[in-house]
Amino acid sequence: MQSEAIEPGGNWAARHATTRAYRHMPGPRLTLPERRLLLLVVDLLLVNGTLIAALSLWNNIAPSALVLSANYKWFVTLSLLWYLIGHTLDLYNPVRAASTATIVINSGIAGLLTGLIYVAIPWLTPPLQRRFYVFGFIGLTVIALTLWRAFYARVLAQSPFERRVLVIGKGKISQRLADELNAAAKAERANPLRGTGYHIMGFVNTLPIEKDTALDPAHSLIRLIRKAGIDEVLVSEDTPLSPILHEALLDCRELGIPVTPLTEAYTRLTNRLPVDYAVRDLRLITGKDDNLGYRLYCAVKYGMDITLALVGIAVLGVLIPFIALGNALTAPGPLFYRQQRVGRGGQPFATIKFRTMRPDAETNGAVWASEHDDRVTPLGKWMRQMHIDEIPQVINVLRGEMSIVGPRPERPQFVGEISRALPIYRARHAVRPGITGWAQIHYPYGNSMEDARIKLEYDLYYVQHANLALDVLIMLQTIPTMLLFKGQ
Repeated sequence: MQSEAIEPGGNWAARHATTRAYRHMPGPRLTLPERRLLLLVVDLLLVNGTLIAALSLWNNIAPSALVLSANYKWFVTLSLLWYLIGHTLDLYNPVRAASTATIVINSGIAGLLTGLIYVAIPWLTPPLQRRFYVFGFIGLTVIALTLWRAFYARVLAQSPFERRVLVIGKGKISQRLADELNAAAKAERANPLRGTGYHIMGFVNTLPIEKDTALDPAHSLIRLIRKAGIDEVLVSEDTPLSPILHEALLDCRELGIPVTPLTEAYTRLTNRLPVDYAVRDLRLITGKDDNLGYRLYCAVKYGMDITLALVGIAVLGVLIPFIALGNALTAPGPLFYRQQRVGRGGQPFATIKFRTMRPDAETNGAVWASEHDDRVTPLGKWMRQMHIDEIPQVINVLRGEMSIVGPRPERPQFVGEISRALPIYRARHAVRPGITGWAQIHYPYGNSMEDARIKLEYDLYYVQHANLALDVLIMLQTIPTMLLFKGQ
């Protein structure tokens, strides 16, 4: 869709008549936060509803209001357990939620795990009076969740429920967002925004650079919005805010049509901070406000790092004999591998990992790791897939060189190469690097500059939005990444 090419004038009366004739009424097209809330609320209603049904049918407990209110702990426990398992298996990722096959499998697994763990918890769960109650509860939960998630993917995630978006201005960010939103490919990596519920209907070019583009007066923009059934207007930061455009956007706000900066929408939909905008974002330079809340977060994060690192030391002690034996049999050489990385403040430090490559892997210098790297040993391949080779880095955490969660530290050679192409790359050095991070759970290993750019956008998002809830979410979603052999 192209904007209407008309003269850059227009009187107030015409504009007022147009706006008065159009009143924006929110339809069934949901925003991304609304979709996530809908999924969570219905999930919780279903798992608690199946518990009530199972208690009544197979456990001789009548579901009266008095009984249910007196045993609220049953439902609080179940809800918390589902919340943790649901986020661990990434059930509230809009991409996965829109894929019928993926979400049916994942929701079924989540229902099975929730049921099995729940019935094994003492005191906080109903007493077991009949054995069939266990099978009935788990079966009902799995069936209810898979049917609901299949309905969401096949109906609510389809085009009639997508929000129609109009973009004011057309630059690098808007074009990239449009390409990803409207990508025809169905693979997650090819189309990371499939399922977000947003569809770009077109662009309004506001700079009369070419003969077929012209600045639209305010009442013309409203007419265009009404004609296309637009739900939200995105404004590119590259667009000059002329008086006419300012009036047009005020009219949109007056009519209840959301007006959102394009970068904010891009960040919300992709969980990335676009590099093209980040170079002008002073918040990445000034950092977070040094207030009580941020200091408390830093203190809790540090305590969590130390606690989990001590647990990791215990796990490391158990693993060392077996990995040492496996290395001796398959690829004799050192057990550990030390490698220079760049940490907080750009300071170099030596990371400690289990060796996963041949001892002579880098005699010709540092190179990007590839998907089927023949330098990786048989045992090393397995350790990389489960990220077991990263566990010795808990020693770096205890030394204060790393955190459990943060951007992955990169080698000095690659830092220099990437920084020359993407100068904002240095902003990720404002926080301590981590064993796992936002980029690691969202994007596979990369071996190109384009991969580095996308992972940098994830890292910049983390640097700008770091908080305790985000750290916990990253740790939870790292678990299936390890168990499902998603490493390289």
